[in-house]
Amino acid sequence: MSARDRILGRLRAEPAATAPGAAASGAAASGAAASARRPALWPAGLQRDEPVARFIDRAGRLDSTVARVAELRAVPLVVASYLQRHGLPHALACWPAYAGLDWAAVGIRAETRPARADDRVGLTGCFAAIAETGTLMLCSGPETPAVTSLLPETHLAIVPAQRVVRSLEEGFARLRRELGAPPRAVNLVSGPSRTGDIEQTITLGAHGPYRVHLLVVG
Repeated sequence: MSARDRILGRLRAEPAATAPGAAASGAAASGAAASARRPALWPAGLQRDEPVARFIDRAGRLDSTVARVAELRAVPLVVASYLQRHGLPHALACWPAYAGLDWAAVGIRAETRPARADDRVGLTGCFAAIAETGTLMLCSGPETPAVTSLLPETHLAIVPAQRVVRSLEEGFARLRRELGAPPRAVNLVSGPSRTGDIEQTITLGAHGPYRVHLLVVG
């Protein structure tokens, strides 16, 4: 018998040999379903801490800056103060969801459009905020252009407190529950863009914004 015949013989015998395996696969699938029904075993800190407080703490460790804002209508005033403090222009590109805020009252020109290369400030919301890591989850779409968080040197993000989830898994579970089909892109923003490629020296803003300022509302 040639080597070819021996190999083909083993392949032909495979279904019978794997019958117990099929049972095992069924058991594995059953186990996975059971796991999905069990509560997740998060790290102790993640289980214990209040999600918004933990998100703010973790975001700060990633060099994001954070401001707590009591209500959404107060955001323009907080943004104006931030822009003034950093010597930034009082002009920004923002997502349509925030066009209705009273930007003019605080002297900010807010344009509802995707950011362009010459914009220095972009303002977005977020789909979710991950308490475990201090990360923003942004889902791309016509009303939520990803470029607004990527092109400007300063990214401002409005984070409704009710959008803070404990973990990335919870974020994707919410995405499946609320959106059904996934968007074209899900961007995870963990602080300013950074690289250590050159002499292992951390440089901010190499591939995206070098400032990320989060406005946690509520």
